[in-house]
Amino acid sequence: MTVPTVGFIGLGAMGSRLAGRLLAAGYEVYGTNRTKAKAAQLLELGLIWRDSPREVAEAAEIVFSMVTDDDALVSVTSDDDGILAGLSHGKLYVDMSTVSPQTSRELAVRVHAVGAEMLEAPVSGSVPAAEAGALSIMVGGSAQSFTRAEPILRALGSSVTRIGGNGSALLMKLAVNISLAEQMLAFSEGVLLAEQGGIERSLAVSVLVDSAVGSPMLKSRGPLLLDLPEDAWFDVALMRKDLRLALRAAGSFDLPLPSAAVANEVYTAAGAMGYEHRDIAVVYEVLAEMAGQ
Repeated sequence: MTVPTVGFIGLGAMGSRLAGRLLAAGYEVYGTNRTKAKAAQLLELGLIWRDSPREVAEAAEIVFSMVTDDDALVSVTSDDDGILAGLSHGKLYVDMSTVSPQTSRELAVRVHAVGAEMLEAPVSGSVPAAEAGALSIMVGGSAQSFTRAEPILRALGSSVTRIGGNGSALLMKLAVNISLAEQMLAFSEGVLLAEQGGIERSLAVSVLVDSAVGSPMLKSRGPLLLDLPEDAWFDVALMRKDLRLALRAAGSFDLPLPSAAVANEVYTAAGAMGYEHRDIAVVYEVLAEMAGQ
C-alpha cells in the first residue's frame, strides 16, 4: 500500500505536535505556518517547508489544517495563496480546527467544487495528549473519505470516531467542550469552598479528583490549580470562542443551555481580568478574586 504524502497547515501548540507525530510515523510531511520560526524543530525532524497553504496543498495528497477560529480558517483556505487554490481532483482536505459547523459545511461545498473531498476532524484533549497520540478525534464527512484518512488519524489519536456528515463532528466537539468548561468551573468552585472552610487546597484537589466526580479531564487538569503552567494546555480565549459557538448553535435549535451560559460569563470575566491566554484552570483564580481573596 502506497503511503500518501501529507500536508499540515497551522503549526501552533497543537498543530506542531500533530505534525511531529506524523513525521515520527514515517510520513513525508509538507508544512507551513504564519510564523516560520515556530516550525524550527519540525524542520530539523524532516518537515518540508512550503511558503503558503496553496503550495502545501499542491504538494500533498492529504492536507490537514489546524487554526484558531473561523476567521483564521477563511484566511488559510481562500485567496490565491489559500488551500482551495492548491487542491485538485482526488485530493483530500482534513480540517482539525474547532470552528462553526456552518462555516465548515460551506467550506466543504467549495472543496467539492474543485474536485476534492473534505473531512472535519476536531480533537478533544490537551497538548500532552497530542504529544502522546492520545487525543479523541471526531470526524465529519463521507464514509469513503473517512476510510482514506483513518490510518493517519489513528497515528494522532487513541479514539477516532466518524460522527456523520460534514458539520456533525464539530457539533459533537462543541458538546464536549461545554462539559469541559462546566466541569472546570464546578471543580474550581468545590476546591474554593473547601479551602475557605480551612481545608488545604492540595488536599481538596486530591480528594475531588479521587471521588466520583473525578473524570479523566479533572484527574489530568486538577493539579493545575496548585501549579498553573505558563504555557496553557487550552487557554481561556479558545474556551470563550467554543462557548460562543455552542451557544450560537443552541440558539439555532431554540435550545436553552443554562450552565453553558453561566460558564460563558465566568470565562468572559477571566478574559477581562487579563487571563485570556492562561489555561482554563485559571478559573479557580478568577473565582478567588471575585470573592476578594
